[in-house]
Parts: sequence; C-alpha cells; structure tokens
Amino acid sequence: MLYSRQGTTETIAEVEAEQDDEAVAKDADQGGEEAADLGPEEASEASEAGLTPDAELPHYSTEDGDVEAPPSYSKAVSFERLSFGSRDDSAGQSHMAVSPDESRSDRLESSILPPLTHELTASELLLNKMFHDDELEESEKFYVGQPRFLLLFYAMYNTLVARSEMVCYFVIILNHMVSASMITLVLPILIFLWAMLSVPRPSRRFWMMAIVYTEVAIVVKYFFQFGFFPWNKNVELNKDKPFHPPNIIGVEKKEGYVLYDLIQLLALFFHRSILKCHGLWDEDDITDSGTDKEESDDELSLSRGRRASSDSLKSINLAASAESVHVSFPEQPTAIRRKRSGSSSQISPRSSFSSNRSKRGSTSTRNSSQKGSSVLSIKQKSKRELYMEKLQEHLIKAKAFTIKKTLQIYVPIRQFFYNLIHPDYSAVTDVYVLMFLADTVDFVIIVFGFWAFGKHSAAADITSSLSEDQVPGPFLVMVLIQFGTMVVDRALYLRKTVLGKVIFQVILVFGIHFWMFFILPGVTERKFSQNLVAQLWYFVKCVYFGLSAYQIRCGYPTRVLGNFLTKSYNYVNLFLFQGFRLVPFLTELRAVMDWVWTDTTLSLSSWICVEDIYAHIFILKCWRESEKRYPQPRGQKKKKVVKYGMGGMIIVLLICIVWFPLLFMSLIKSVAGVINQPLDVSVTITLGGYQPIFTMSAQQSQLKVMDQPKFNKFMKAFSRDTGAMQFLENYEKEDITVAELEGNSNSLWTISPPSKQKMISELMDPNSSFSVVFSWSIQRNMSLGAKAEIATDKLSFPLKNTTREHIAKMIAGNNTESSRTPVTIEKIYPYYVKAPSDSNSKPIKQLLSENNFMNITIILSRDNTTKSNSEWWVLNLTGNRIYNQHAQALELVVFNDKVSPPSLGFLAGYGIMGLYASVVLVIGKVCP
Repeated sequence: MLYSRQGTTETIAEVEAEQDDEAVAKDADQGGEEAADLGPEEASEASEAGLTPDAELPHYSTEDGDVEAPPSYSKAVSFERLSFGSRDDSAGQSHMAVSPDESRSDRLESSILPPLTHELTASELLLNKMFHDDELEESEKFYVGQPRFLLLFYAMYNTLVARSEMVCYFVIILNHMVSASMITLVLPILIFLWAMLSVPRPSRRFWMMAIVYTEVAIVVKYFFQFGFFPWNKNVELNKDKPFHPPNIIGVEKKEGYVLYDLIQLLALFFHRSILKCHGLWDEDDITDSGTDKEESDDELSLSRGRRASSDSLKSINLAASAESVHVSFPEQPTAIRRKRSGSSSQISPRSSFSSNRSKRGSTSTRNSSQKGSSVLSIKQKSKRELYMEKLQEHLIKAKAFTIKKTLQIYVPIRQFFYNLIHPDYSAVTDVYVLMFLADTVDFVIIVFGFWAFGKHSAAADITSSLSEDQVPGPFLVMVLIQFGTMVVDRALYLRKTVLGKVIFQVILVFGIHFWMFFILPGVTERKFSQNLVAQLWYFVKCVYFGLSAYQIRCGYPTRVLGNFLTKSYNYVNLFLFQGFRLVPFLTELRAVMDWVWTDTTLSLSSWICVEDIYAHIFILKCWRESEKRYPQPRGQKKKKVVKYGMGGMIIVLLICIVWFPLLFMSLIKSVAGVINQPLDVSVTITLGGYQPIFTMSAQQSQLKVMDQPKFNKFMKAFSRDTGAMQFLENYEKEDITVAELEGNSNSLWTISPPSKQKMISELMDPNSSFSVVFSWSIQRNMSLGAKAEIATDKLSFPLKNTTREHIAKMIAGNNTESSRTPVTIEKIYPYYVKAPSDSNSKPIKQLLSENNFMNITIILSRDNTTKSNSEWWVLNLTGNRIYNQHAQALELVVFNDKVSPPSLGFLAGYGIMGLYASVVLVIGKVCP
C-alpha cells in the first residue's frame, strides 16, 4: 500500500506514528536476545538507536514477505526498478512497479534499496511519471480534452491559488485606499514590514492576526453604526471633513461600511484553506517541535556522557546542611519521539536531575532554618515596615513583569530583523530596475497630477504655471522628495547594504503612510478616498514597497554595476540606450553616483572615460549582433530592398528635418488650423488729438459671417485682380467676418468750450498741421490658441484746407446751412483689415481700389429739443457695401487668420526661424 503527500499533515503524521510504534515494539522483542552477544557499550548504543545489527536497513523482498512500502513519499529515490510482492500471491503478480524506464524487463533480485542518489518530491514524481497509474493518465487526457475557455478558467484559478497571498495583499491595500482610516492602516504597514519580509513565507501567526483583526474591525464598525451616537445625527454635514474624528478612526456611518472588510476576510479565509490543503498551515508547530526534539537529543547525549564518566549506580548530592544526605538513582532513558502535533515537550534526565538537586537543596535549607528558629528569637516588625516591604515586593514584581513583557515583544522583533539582515542562506536577486520604474511612474504622476496635492490648485496646469515663471510649492516639495528617495535608493543599491535598506524601508513606510493619510488631507482639505490621483500614486508606491521587501528578503547581488539596457544586444536596447544618453545630465549624474558609492581606485574623470568606453563597446556589440542575425556575404553588393528601404527612409527623414519648419507652419494652419472669429470690433476717430468725435463697437449679432452666395459674389468682384485673388485663396468664407457699425456715435462729444474754440482756430489756420486719426481694435478668444487677445492698429491722415474749413464751420454752428451739410473726408477708411494671431492688425491694400482707402462723411448733430445742448457725431461710409447699402452706418470686413491648435501651440509659437534654430540645429548637433 502506498501513501501520498496529497493528504493533510495530520494523516501523514498518524501513519508515521503507528508504524513507529510497531517498529519500536518489534525491536524491543528482538533486542533482548541480541543484546547478550554484544558488549555493554555496544548494547547501550544499539538500544538507544533502536536498531539491531541485522536491521540496519529495511528489507523489501520481491517474492516473499508481506511488506508494504514506506508510508511517506515526501521524497523518493530514483532507482532502477523495485517491485513489492506478497507471499500469498502464488501467481507472482506485483501490486506496483516503480521504474524510470518501462522498456526494461529485468528485475533486481537484491532486497536492499540502492543508495539515495537523487531525491524527488511527490509533485515531481507525478510530473516525471515514475509511478504508472491508469487513473492519472485518464484524468490527464480528460483535462486536456476540455474546451479552451474551460482550460483558461482552470489556469486562472491555479494562478489565483498559487498567488493567493498576493490576492490577500491586494485586497487589504484596496480596502485601505477606499476606507483610509486608522483601523485599516495597521494591516498594510504589517504587510510591508512583516509579511513580505518573512522567509520563506508569512507565518501562521500573521494570518491569524490578520483574520482576527479583520473580524474585530467588522464588529467595531457595526457597533458604531447605531443612530444613538452623537456623530451619527449629522452624517451629511461631516462626511466630507477629513479630520472629523469618526472619519479618521473609520467608524463613520455610511452605506456599505463593511463591504471591503468582508471581501478582505473572504480572501484571508481562502488563503487559509489553501495553506491547510497543502499542509503549510501547521508549519510553525512542526518547526517548533523539531527544535524541541533537537534540544532534547542534545540533553540526552549530554546525560549519557555524564553517566559514563560518573558512577552508573548512584549519585550522592551533598547539600549545604550536613543533616540531609540524599541518594538518587538515575532513571531509565526513555525513547524520545516527536508527537504528531508537536506541542508536547519531553523532560530529559538532565532536567530531572537538576530539579532533584534544587528540591534537595531547598529542603535542607528549610530544615536548617527551622532548627535555627527554634534557638534564636525573631524580632517582630511593625505594620508600616511590613507594608513597605509588601509595596517594594509588588513594585519589584511589576517591574519584572514589565521587563518580561517588553522583552517578549522586543526580542522576537529584534531576532526577526537580525535573521533578515544575517540570513543563513540567500537567494540573490536584483529588482532595482522594477523599483526604479515604479519611482519613475510616481514621478510622472506628480508632474501631471500635482494639482491633486495642493489646496487651491485643483484647476491649475503645470505648463501654464511654469510659463508664467511660477513654481507651485506642493509641486516643488513632492518632486524634491521623490527625487531624493530615488537617489537614496540608488546609493543603497550600490553599497549593497541590507541593513540600510531595512532602515530606509521602515522610515519610508511610516513616513509615506503618515503623510498620505494625515498631512495630505489637511493640505487639500478633502479626504484621501476622494483624491483619485493620490490613490493612484499610493498604489504605485505600494508596488514599490513590495519590490523593496522582496529585495531585502533575497539580498543584493554581488555585481550591481552596469546599465540594465546593456544586458542584451538588439535594436530595441540600442535605441533605448541612445535615448537614455540623450537626456540632459542623466548620464553624468548616474556616473558620478556610481563613482561615489562604489569602491574603486579610479578618479572621477577616469571613471567617466570607462563608462564612455563601455557605452561605445555596447553600441558596437549591438551592430555586430545585428550583422550575425542578418548576415551579408562578403564581396556582394547590397540588395535594392535594403538600399531603397533603409536608405530611402533616411533620406526622407533628413529632408523632413531640414524642411520641417516650413512644412509645419504651412500645414498647421491650413490642415489643423482653428478658426478664431472676433468677439468685438471697435472703431475710434479723433480730430487733432482732441476729444474723440466718434466711438462705436460691433458685437454678437452685428458680427456677420458671409453666406455662400455673398461669398461667391465677393470673390467674383476680385476675379480679375491677380494680387487680390492670391490673397483670397488662403481664406474661406468662415474666416471672413463683416462688422456692422452704427453711424451714430455711442458717446456724446463732451469737449469743453475753451477746447472747442481752440480747435476751431486751429482748423481755420492754414499754416498749422491738423490731422485725423482712425484706429480700430479686434478682440479674439485667447483660449483657442491666439498669441494675443486684442489686435489693434491706427492710421493718421492730414486734412485738406477746404475740409478743415467745413469742419470748423460745422463745429461753430453759426451758419445753419453749413452745420447741416455733411463733410466728406477722403481716403481715410480701411474697409478691409486683417486680424492675425498676434497683436498687429493691418489694412489689406490688395483688396482696395487702386490701393486707396474709402471715403466717409461726418456731421455734428445737436439736440435742440432740450436745454442740455447735447452733441454727437454721425458717420457714414460711401461706396459699395456688402450689407445695408443705403443705411447710415459703417462697415468693416475682417479677415481672421487661423490659429494653431492648443496642443501644438508650443511649437507654432516659435515661428519659422525659431523652429530652424531649435529643431534643425539641435538634431544636427546630436547626430553628427
């Protein structure tokens, strides 16, 4: 009958115990007969070992004898062939055949097992198929023939079972991210400082503590959900306060308050069932019992040595008192065997011998004290002295108890970290690259999500802040701390100090958790569970903590220098390594750090030279490896596919780099340009620097976009003008806006009487210079990508003498006929203007007849109905217009340039010359 290790530990131990009892009884029967032929010393050694001279090894016969195989197949030997038969089986049929080679037919007649040359576990035996079993083969065929989806499900379940502790860690961390309270803070810290640092796996004590703690947390949360607690009466008012005591502790009233705790408890029980199924749940008890057995064996051997050197019949213990003489005879040595549960401890003869000595000593001392008490008289003590003695005795006991409990807590923790720093064996590994990648991801999260770590920067953008030469405080602090931890981690990695890594792990775990769950909510004034970016950052940091704990548990490798990209030679590593070297100051920083924290005799300059040599050697090896993978026979010209494929791509790439600025600036507006129509168009006319005579603006409905018929008519009017058509081909109808300006000024002409008289005298003086100033402004949407929000310009024109006289008479108002006749000002109105992305708006002379501006008429209107004598100017545009030909108004046609999208605005802002200076020259410098 064969036994398998697939059962529980209790079943295996019970079988072993039963067969050990049978073997001891059988040896006891045969030991008496054979002990007569042996010497005293040989007989004692044989009795202690439990073996006879003819029973050194178990005999397994292949023909006779009802013999069963050993009960435990935790390890099996790889022998040629061994069969187990029965005496009563006359046909000679064997129950089971063990053979690594089924083709062999010979059987070993020897009854002694061959030497243990190779050991296999039970799972390896099943995988290597050393034991032929029809049921196992049928089961394997059955599972192989299942649908792929079902096989995928089996594989996922097996992966879940194999990494069940990782599932528990993930659920615990997820529960803490969602709850973010002091109740859920304990287990994540214990995971990173206890469970993940345990070798080879977390003990049963940790899992029991996690299970009990989760159950207690569920009960506590349930108890505080009742409404009679005062903080549960205003739940909606205090649920978003980060420092509300129930929110910090984790006992606030909310929906689904124990959902994640129940999931966590379910995961823990699932892992517990897996450990029990594989016999790993009682591993701590087995280890303790094994230690007790070793200690008892040592005590037994020590007692044998003492008995050999001393008298074997009796030992006389002389006590301090001469009245008592005690004679003790040594007990017969009992067989010390590990029990099934491993919890019972055996008492060695040495311990019993010591206890007898102490008892005898105490008895003799007590007898002597009694005799002395009968002779001497004892002085009676006062009650106060007795009370003081009792108090002192209790203080000593309390102090001893405190020290004992403190040592019970401190010594295991100290021993745990001591064993971690000074392991008996170490499975060396190197996960620094993964830790560095986790830190890099956290760095990127800080850069692009720094607004989640500040109070009043919820809608801020790091690019806009830096463009305004402003560095946010939280962003700077977090970046410096993150970069500092990366530098310290690199230093510990180069020094290969496990002690420093453990200290850094402890400080980082406590510091990160204290900052994320106590300081950050106070800075941001919102709970951690409501900060998605902070939760993502914390989860990536937990991945880093797990990798760091794995590195501590396994130890640092002997050789840590070298770039991880240089481990293999291919195109991917080559291009990544070249990109790494192009990052400013990163290569130099790494080289200096390696030189500082590495024991070397080289100077810093020599070290950097060696690093540069290694880099060039790696690049050459990559090219040589590519030549091996894609060989080319010597003396043969390159194929056209290679020449036109690779060479053609390089030519196109170089041409694109050279002409990139022109292509980019041309295509960014024509293909990806955004239409930026004006929001406000304003016009102002001023005479000789005095109070403006006309001010008007057009907004919303007064800003019109030409429809398709009007646009076609507009384009047809310039069809014969080559210069105009060349200008118009860059614009579409959506880019043209017609602003209708009311003819009446929207403000009164409030000039003072002295200024008016002076203005009239200057207009009437032909020797003085007097001009009219026409200015306009166009306001756009800045968020669409325009460089400036307002584009403005102004034009100044001198007035003719006749025009000046008419305007002076109109202002004086003496002649009623002159005051009511409009005055024409020639060639001062720019009917077509351009609104580029910058702030410089210019008139479009290509579209004006003979490059001349248009005429306008002005008239000063007075309110004669009231005594206020209000005055305002009225203007009218002469000539053809697009809208309202006969209305008394002004009209301005604005051509709007398309702006680059906001995502490409940082490149378009440099302009053509800036792109040439930044892109072409930099690439030419990098790739000589």
